[in-house]
Amino acid sequence: MLSNMQRKLMDLQVEFIDLKTLDLKGKLHSLMLPSSMLDEKLYSCGVGFDASSYGFAKPEKSDMVLIPDLETMAIDPFRERKTAIFMANIHLTDPARTRFSEDPRFIAFKAETALSSSKIGSRALFGPEFEFFIFKEADYGVFEDGNFYFLKKDSEAKSNQYHAGSPDDEHIDFKNEAASMMQRLGIEIKYHHHEVAMNQHEIETRFNPLLQTADQAVLIKYVLFNLAKKHNLFVTFMPKPFFGKAGNGWHVHQFIVGRGGNAFFKKGNYGNLSDIGLHYLSGLLFHSGSLSAFANASTNSYKRLVRGFEAPVSAIFATSNRNAAIRIPSYVEENETRLEYRPGDATANPYLFLSAMLLSGIDGVFKNMSPEKFNFGPFDGGVPDTKVFKNKIKMLPADLSEALDCLEKDHEYLLYQNVFDETLVRQWLKIKRAEIEEISGIPHPKEFELYFNF
Repeated sequence: MLSNMQRKLMDLQVEFIDLKTLDLKGKLHSLMLPSSMLDEKLYSCGVGFDASSYGFAKPEKSDMVLIPDLETMAIDPFRERKTAIFMANIHLTDPARTRFSEDPRFIAFKAETALSSSKIGSRALFGPEFEFFIFKEADYGVFEDGNFYFLKKDSEAKSNQYHAGSPDDEHIDFKNEAASMMQRLGIEIKYHHHEVAMNQHEIETRFNPLLQTADQAVLIKYVLFNLAKKHNLFVTFMPKPFFGKAGNGWHVHQFIVGRGGNAFFKKGNYGNLSDIGLHYLSGLLFHSGSLSAFANASTNSYKRLVRGFEAPVSAIFATSNRNAAIRIPSYVEENETRLEYRPGDATANPYLFLSAMLLSGIDGVFKNMSPEKFNFGPFDGGVPDTKVFKNKIKMLPADLSEALDCLEKDHEYLLYQNVFDETLVRQWLKIKRAEIEEISGIPHPKEFELYFNF
């Protein structure tokens, strides 16, 4: 495989290779090497880096190595010198170059392996919807003597419209260019369109296995951020940049495939969902509190998930209820019968979020969880009256702190087949609580409005 890749790079006249990986939070890192460095030594031993800077290790035990995954090669559309992108795996520095157990890509790999060994199905397929905002002008800053942010909106009359067309949606050409680049990187695009809020847009991809879906999420962000810079625009996946307007979600459609085809399909049931599908979605809803710690990984996430508005904050499922955490699409063919988990957003580390979802679903199947037992629905007529159900309708966490508390109490399902481990969970709790503490100490502009002349 290595020799074939070396010949391919020579034929394509590639000058550099770019090893890309995410840190624990989900921030992209890049290490650029001359293409001649892709040899047996790099492929077997890797290139060293400081893992403490990625949030994985203590400074005194921070030496690790990156090894490229040759199956992920793609030509970077932005570099002046021809550059091949490789997603990289993190390994320890022992003689065997053991995979680092907390590498997000390795967690995704282990989650796929865990599904296969569970006998529930051979693979899980995911189809995400990426919502984001495009701005012509944007700026922000936090200083000792003040803080600010500024976002320049397009004309509301032109762009505050779902599926707006040209000329009202003035970013169609930008999205076409982005989609074309993504397809050249091997990402199959289903469609793109304007979303409900001004400046808001969506790109949806075809179904892929877990690890590939997460890799594509990394590249989709990479393309949009770099293309925006090229066109002097600004792109953000921030869940709630505007007060009082729709926010950005990362809705994820999913189903499991077994020997007999779609394991979620049973004709004639509600939504054509099989017992496995119902058990799986019950697992998602049962663990939705702790799952939120990965699905909604920022303090800003919970400004989108506001109770009482059109937001997926109730641990229920339905075919059309926008307040439900899980929606069952009613327009799909039998082979794509699926569920859509709606609360997540793109501040998540995609490898951790997708893996946690799969493990929560597996746990639901193992334990034969049923929607009826936990009042999960279906509820197609809106949020049910909690008094009728004796206040037993489960709600998602109201803020990141509550989500982290849920994770601390409920994470045994993540440890199945050693996909996650206690060290990673503890590190996640530590860095996310540090974020909460940092943000809580910074004065907010609204506080000036409320208290400056108090």
